Amino acid sequence: MNIQYIHPADQLVMFMQRIYDKGLTTMSGGNLSIMDDSGNIWITPAGVDKGSLTRRDIICVKPDGSITGPHRPSSELPFHISVYKMRPDLHAVLHAHSPALVAFSTVRRIPDLDIIPTVRKVCPEVRIAEYAIPGSDKLGENIGKIFAENCDIALLENHGVCIGAADMFTAFQRFETLNYTATLEVLATKVGKVHPLSAGAYRLSETSYHLKMDDFIPNSHSSEELAARRDMIAMIRRSYKMGLFTATHGTYSVRLADGSFLITPFNRDRAYLEPEDLVRVKAGMKELGKTPSRAVRLHEMIYQNNPGINAVLLAHPVHAMAFAVTDTPFDARTIPESYVMLRSVKKLPYQEIYSNPETLSRELDEVCPAVMVENDSVIVVGATLLQAFDRLEVLESTSQSIINSFAIGEIVRISDSEIAEIKKAFNLKD
Repeated sequence: MNIQYIHPADQLVMFMQRIYDKGLTTMSGGNLSIMDDSGNIWITPAGVDKGSLTRRDIICVKPDGSITGPHRPSSELPFHISVYKMRPDLHAVLHAHSPALVAFSTVRRIPDLDIIPTVRKVCPEVRIAEYAIPGSDKLGENIGKIFAENCDIALLENHGVCIGAADMFTAFQRFETLNYTATLEVLATKVGKVHPLSAGAYRLSETSYHLKMDDFIPNSHSSEELAARRDMIAMIRRSYKMGLFTATHGTYSVRLADGSFLITPFNRDRAYLEPEDLVRVKAGMKELGKTPSRAVRLHEMIYQNNPGINAVLLAHPVHAMAFAVTDTPFDARTIPESYVMLRSVKKLPYQEIYSNPETLSRELDEVCPAVMVENDSVIVVGATLLQAFDRLEVLESTSQSIINSFAIGEIVRISDSEIAEIKKAFNLKD
């Protein structure tokens, strides 16, 4: 989906709905705006349910200050105007009160931007804007100061966050990413000591293999391929709604009978992917005119080294990732389903996914169908897409139950003798 072809009013409705549906703002909280090429500011209204906005509710503020629309513009209009005045390169402003970011705003601390590598790339800098009354000119001044210093993200003391970008999708991507790392940091502190990446370590993830692949032109699309595209899109959309990955980070792939595989594209919004957006990879080449995920080389090697694996899911479920960013081990021996589905979940060093994908690809098998890569992701495999997705769901659900248990008592793991009984009953290999 190319939002450049979507009217500003429709964009505001679309992204506010995503923010509200994810529970990242309330019925009356938050506001979005877009400045078009004519200098008009399109902004969400004041006092209208954010969960049921329509294009008719959106307000247009003309350069001369006149207003078109059935409602009053958001009371936060002054700081939107302030951002646009300070930064003519920005054409979208997002303000929201997600619980995780509000928590950081009330303790007046910036979330750690180096827990996983994608955050520093999407949100290179965040600064704190001093408190002022919402809707006041003073708040606009305080936020404007941050943006005047070429910083695009301001965490507002005791309020929320204000994010600017060249377009609304980029603003939303920054917001979603910053909220993710804030949520992850809060959860991880309940699990153990958080270990962020060292300075500059995020650059290891800036691989370029996916950009250097030769192209091929598919002669046809088999019914098997078309079914796989359909099923992958269904699972990708479900995964996004469930928060298993963010708009542009997270990679799914499925192997086809001829040895080629389908994989998610690079830097495309997972919420609106269509079957034709998936990239087919065959013999080290990619479909002409498409760019596969950065993780394509790893997926390729997993398939080469594991003939029984036909689906690979690389994701960032926040509860499971709380274990990946701390020293606390993940132990699936909580309930029988968790052990049967996950068996032994290894934790691998961060650098291995980028500097040694060959070794990582050999860690995954029937006895170890899931791994946690420190400060990066979880990788789950299966003989089918459904099996891999089931394992990913169980991994996240089990992680959440373990974190919840920390608050109420000491976990009693399934014993070794009970594990032996489970292996026999479910015919599990050692």
